[in-house]
Parts: sequence; C-alpha cells; structure tokens
Amino acid sequence: MSTEEFIIGLFVRVDDAMSGVPLHPLGLLYPSEIVTLGLLYALKGGGQRAFYRWLMRDYRALFPFLPERTRLFRLLVAHQEWTQRFLAVPTVLGVADTYGIELVHPWREHRNPFPLGEKGLSNHRWIVGAKLAVVLNKWGLVCGWDADAANVHDSAFHGLIRRFDGLMIVLTDQTFVAKEGNPVNMKPVKKGTWNDRMLIETFYSMLTVVCHAKKMTHRAWEYFCMRLAFLLALFNILVQWEGLPLDAHGCGHRSLAQFSL
Repeated sequence: MSTEEFIIGLFVRVDDAMSGVPLHPLGLLYPSEIVTLGLLYALKGGGQRAFYRWLMRDYRALFPFLPERTRLFRLLVAHQEWTQRFLAVPTVLGVADTYGIELVHPWREHRNPFPLGEKGLSNHRWIVGAKLAVVLNKWGLVCGWDADAANVHDSAFHGLIRRFDGLMIVLTDQTFVAKEGNPVNMKPVKKGTWNDRMLIETFYSMLTVVCHAKKMTHRAWEYFCMRLAFLLALFNILVQWEGLPLDAHGCGHRSLAQFSL
C-alpha cells in the first residue's frame, strides 16, 4: 500500500465516523479533511513546519484547499474535540498507566522563563515535560486520556479513572495509590502479576517507535493537547484497520509498523 493509498483509506474511515458533521458556511475544508490532516500530523511526528513542507511537497493534490500552515494548526486546535468520536467503548476490565513526554532537554530547563513542562522522572531518568495518562479497554484500545506536567504524582489522574466508575475495573501499578481518596474502581497490582498490564506497555512502545511521541517540541499547552488527541484517535483507527484480529485465546494483536511514515 502506497502512502497515497493509505491517506485515501484513512480519509474514508474518518469520513464514515464524521457523518452528520456539517461543513462550516465559511470553511473550505470538510470536517473529515481536518481530522485526516490532524491524524497524519500525529503519525508523521516531528515539528509543524517539517510536516507542512512534506504535505505541500508530496500530497497537496489530495488537499487542494489546504490553508496556510499556522491557520491549519489553529483549525486542528479548534476542532480537536472531534477526536472523541474515535475513542473506544469501555469493557469490564481495563488498564491505566502514564507515559513521560520530553518537551525540553534537561540542560535547557531554565532557559525559558515560561516553560511548558516541569521536571519529573520517566523510565528512571529525569525529563522536563509532561505526563500522558491513558485508560485502555481489554482489547488495548484507548477509552480515555488526560495530561499534566511531568512532576505530578500518578494519583493526580484519579479523575480519569473515576470517569469509568461503574463501567470498568481499571488495573494500575502501585504508583497510582494515594493515602486516601483512591477511586473505588481502581485495582492496584504488584509487578509481575496480571499479564493484562502488558497491553499498555505494548501501546506505549508503538507510540514511541512509530509515532515518535517520546519527544515533542510544542511550546503551547493547547497545541500539545491537540497532538495527543489526534495521536490517540489515530491509534484506535490504525490497530483496527482491517478489524482487530484475535488469536485462539481471544487476545487481540496490535501493530502500527506497517503505517510508519
């Protein structure tokens, strides 16, 4: 499958989910086009300028009304709530974890008087950036997410877990446990138990290797959250590109490698 065929296939899947969303009276891009561009940006990774150059050079014919770069990204920020249509439904059992994203090299921490991120630990090393927290259902699909500075404790994401109270029992590691006020639907598990936790490790590995999500260069929180919104919607679309294949034990096998740009 060529990149052009992939973009067309992605647009078709997005357009099916965006049915009923009207074109703005003054808009030149249809809602499905805006979402497709956001998903491509999340998959391509890198900076906004590099992505826009790539799009203009190779695939302008697919988006004849492509606006100027800054206007395009303002559109993506303004309409990021459309990505909610691509989140998965909860199941009885799910998993949650956090993922550190580096926004500034630690040596440059104090060079910006108004830094976007904060210093915190991720994978046993210091980063200056943010934390992404996600809840996956039993198939490994994203049901919900939240983000905060890298220096917050994982218990700061209890609100995300409480969204699924009565719908899902969420497995977490011990770092989510607080002295009091833990969500009733949260089940902390010890390392080496509950192999279901491997779902989220695989998920974060794919974001790192395919979507280059471990390091980002955003300087405004709303643009950072916009990229996360499209990134997680993209994941749900791509792992179900041809349906979600299940093995003899009913386990789904997810892969994004074939979609890498």
